[in-house]
Amino acid sequence: MIKQLKPKYNILLRDDKTYPYLCVDISEDYPRILLTRKVFKSQSIHYFGPYSSGGRDLLDSLYETFPLAQKESCLKGKKACLFYQIKRCLAPCEGKISKEDYRKILEQALECIQNPKKILAILDKKMQFLSENLRFEEAMVLRDRIAKIKQISPLSGVDFARMEDLDIFALEIEGNKGVLVKFFVRGGRVVSSASNVIKSQYELNIEEIYTQSLINYYSGEILIKPKQILIPYDLKEKKDELEQFLYQKLHKKIPIHCPKSGDKKQLCNLALKNAKESLNLNLTASEEILLDIQKLFGLQNMPYRIEIFDTSHHRGKQCVGAMVVYDERFIKESYRHYLLEGSDEYLQMKEMLQRRIEKFKEEVPPDLWVLDGGVGQINLAKDLLNSAGVNLEVVGISKEKLDSKAHRAKGAALDILRDEKGQEYRLKSSDKRLQFLQKLRDEAHRFAITFHQKQKQKTMQQSKVLEVKGVGKAIQKRLLAYFGSFEGIKKASLDELEKVLSKKLAKSVYEGLLEVKS
Repeated sequence: MIKQLKPKYNILLRDDKTYPYLCVDISEDYPRILLTRKVFKSQSIHYFGPYSSGGRDLLDSLYETFPLAQKESCLKGKKACLFYQIKRCLAPCEGKISKEDYRKILEQALECIQNPKKILAILDKKMQFLSENLRFEEAMVLRDRIAKIKQISPLSGVDFARMEDLDIFALEIEGNKGVLVKFFVRGGRVVSSASNVIKSQYELNIEEIYTQSLINYYSGEILIKPKQILIPYDLKEKKDELEQFLYQKLHKKIPIHCPKSGDKKQLCNLALKNAKESLNLNLTASEEILLDIQKLFGLQNMPYRIEIFDTSHHRGKQCVGAMVVYDERFIKESYRHYLLEGSDEYLQMKEMLQRRIEKFKEEVPPDLWVLDGGVGQINLAKDLLNSAGVNLEVVGISKEKLDSKAHRAKGAALDILRDEKGQEYRLKSSDKRLQFLQKLRDEAHRFAITFHQKQKQKTMQQSKVLEVKGVGKAIQKRLLAYFGSFEGIKKASLDELEKVLSKKLAKSVYEGLLEVKS
C-alpha cells in the first residue's frame, strides 16, 4: 500500500480561487447581468462561464452596447440617473421601457455572451470609428478589451449538464520546474480551480508528482467527494494503489481515469493548457514577495489582491474607518472611507467589515484581508466572513504592547504578525515580508488619519456656526431644515437667511458666519 510520502518536491499553491461567472436572474422584472464567483442552486439564475480571463471586459462591453440596468440603485431609484443621460440605460425606474421590450434587449446581450464573436464585431466597428476620428486613446482601450475577450476559452462544446462531479489534475513540466492545475466540476459547472507551482533541485518525474499530489490533496478534509478523478496521464500500476488509498481515506470507490476522447478529454486539455500558460509566466518581484507571504502564513490563495483595514478616532468621537486596496500597486480608485458609530475599536472594525462584506454581493472578494489588529480582530473578521459564506483568508499586524498598551509611535514597539490561528510571527525589521505588510498597514493608517482629520475639522466648523450669537438649538434646527447642512448654512446669503429668520437675527447670523469663514 501507498504510505504518506515525504515531500520530495516543493509544491506551492499558486492560485486557489473560483473562476468568475456571468449570471442573470430571469425572475426579476428587469434582470441585470452580474459578475460573480458565488454559485447558487436556483432555476431562475442562469450562469455563463467560467472565465479565467476576459469576463469583466465582456461584461463592460455588454453594458456599453446594450442599455440595460447596470446598478441595483437603477431599479430602486425613482428618478433616471446618469446612465440614462448618457444613453446607457432606458430608465426602467421611471417606467420608460416595458418589461417585454427590456427582455428583447436582454436576449440580444445573452446571445453575445454565448457567442462572444458577436460583441467582438460590434467592438471592432467602434474601434475603427474612434481611430478614424483621431480618438486614439479610446481606440487603444477598446483594442486591449478586444484582445482580452478573444482570450476567453469557452467550453461551449462540453455538455456540463450531463457531467458528473469530477476532479481533474493536469501537470506541465520543464526541467526542474512545473505547474499542476486542478479543476473541480460540481453540479454541472467548473466551480473552482487551483494551480500548484512545483520546484525541485532534481529533474521532475511526472508519475511521482501526480502520486504525491493526489495523496497530499486527498489526505485533507474533502467535503464533496468526486465521482471520478481525471488525469491526462497513464499511471499504470500506481493507479490501482492510488484507488485503494482513496477508498481507505474517503470510504468510497473513486476511479482514476485517463480519457482518450470526448468532453472529459476536452476538460483535461484545457487544464493542460492552463498549466502550460502558468509555467511560461515568470514571477515578477511583486509576485515573489506575495509568494513569500503565502508561504509564511500557509495561505491557500496567492494573495494577488489585498484589502487592508484601519480605524481612527479621537476619544471615541469622529470615528472613521478606511480600506485601501493593493493589486501589484495601491489601487486608489478602490479606496473606501467609512463613518462609524461604534463605541470602541472592536465595534468600529465590526461595523466596517460588515459593510464591506455586504458589497461582495456586487463585487468580487479579494484574496486576502490584512487588519490593523490582533487576535480579537482576526477572529471577528473570520466569524463575519463565515456567517456570510465568504471564503476569504485574514491576517493581522499590530504593535506589541508596552506597559499593557500598544504604542504605534514608539520605536521600541515591534510589529507582530498573526495568522488566522493566532500564531505570532516576530520578524526582523529588515525582513522584506514584514516591510511589505508594514507598507500596506501604513497606507491604510495614512488614509484613515487623513479622513479623520477632515471629519474633525468639519465638526469644529459646525461648532463655530453654533457659537454665532443668537443661534440656539431651535434656530439651528430651523436653519438645517431649510439649508440641508452646515455647509449650506455657511454659504447662505443675507437674503436667503432672511427667508428663515427675522431681519435682525439674519444679519447677526450672517455677520457671525463671515467671521467663521475668515
